[in-house]
Amino acid sequence: MVELLFNELARLPEVEAIALGGSRAEKNFDEKSDYDVYVYCTKGISESARRNLLAAFCEKIETGNRFWEYEDNCTLIGGPDIDIIYRNLDAFLEGVSAVAENFRAYNGYTTCLWHNLLNCKIIYDPLGRLAFAKKRFSIPFPEQLKKNIIDRNFKLLHEAMPAYDNQIIKALKRGDKVSVNHRVAAFLESYFDIIFALNGQTHPGEKRLMSLCRQNCEILPENFEENLNSLFSHMFVSSKFTETDLKKIIEELEKIIRPDGEGEKENS
Repeated sequence: MVELLFNELARLPEVEAIALGGSRAEKNFDEKSDYDVYVYCTKGISESARRNLLAAFCEKIETGNRFWEYEDNCTLIGGPDIDIIYRNLDAFLEGVSAVAENFRAYNGYTTCLWHNLLNCKIIYDPLGRLAFAKKRFSIPFPEQLKKNIIDRNFKLLHEAMPAYDNQIIKALKRGDKVSVNHRVAAFLESYFDIIFALNGQTHPGEKRLMSLCRQNCEILPENFEENLNSLFSHMFVSSKFTETDLKKIIEELEKIIRPDGEGEKENS
């Protein structure tokens, strides 16, 4: 059924390429895993045309969602969910280039789009533009990008005045659990961005990060899992223990990003 859906999508004149992403593309999936499908278009496809096409394959359909990218979120008949994301290839590649070729770092998830391109499975690409892009960006992880990611995100973790560790402790002390949850999530976004960059790997996204780090990263902080699990057990309970957990996580990370011990001094 999925292959038939791909064939029908490929018939649309606006479609220039289709790729499968996520766990289905990387062969780390089970029968219940969602399908992440990226449809690269030269111009927009009408919502009515998409809905009519999807009705033959899906029992539940939501078209035109814009919560993240522009996408249709569906459930296949008798099967798992399928997310169909519509992109302009040129605009997408500009974003990848900003990171991989111009070394732009962000607050977490810096290399996710690059990872998405490198690891997607091409389904349809008659002009070869998507295949050429994969080849173009199949390059070693740039040292300047690595430095930029580490510098930016470590400041967010600890060194800058609005650093996440301070925000978390302040939120705990005022009993603001919603803020604690929000700032810990941001802390972890920057933390994992640093770890993947340090290992010269593109960021795989937000799922199974601890297990993926164990499997694929040669360079990890001492007591990597233990310190994270300790933070999770204390973050809504004790400001004292959470502060200790954050300090340990940051200290062990700093040891591997600045092994000479000559880290930047904190702003006073």
